[in-house]
Amino acid sequence: MITLRHVAHAVGAGGTNVPAYRVEILVGAHRLVGDEPLAEGGADVGPSPFGFLLSGLAACTVTTLRMYATRKGWEFSDITVDVRYDVDESGKASIERKITVPQSLSAEQRDRLAEVAARTPVTLAIRTPIATEMVPAASA
Repeated sequence: MITLRHVAHAVGAGGTNVPAYRVEILVGAHRLVGDEPLAEGGADVGPSPFGFLLSGLAACTVTTLRMYATRKGWEFSDITVDVRYDVDESGKASIERKITVPQSLSAEQRDRLAEVAARTPVTLAIRTPIATEMVPAASA
């Protein structure tokens, strides 16, 4: 018998008494609003579904890299994850992820974090190929 571990649950609801594409979303104790951009007929009152997908990927990447760095005793301040979802003219989708870490990290540490980023739980759950770039932050 296979044992399942509950990871997350979300409920989205829309209807005739709200703008066309507005979706009220309940994730645990959190209430969110999703919508489509104006150009797609929505009212743009919240992120699009792809915006939420990328938000989850960015959040998971930052969290996982922070956990890994903490376990390794690597002390540094900020990690920024910038993700983008694109579709080419043939309909092929791609995700680009740019991870900016402090300059104080060595090339070996950046390489290791890139390897960890490639295996974050949300990265593995997304079937679209994700190209990841690891860059040091600009010096101040």
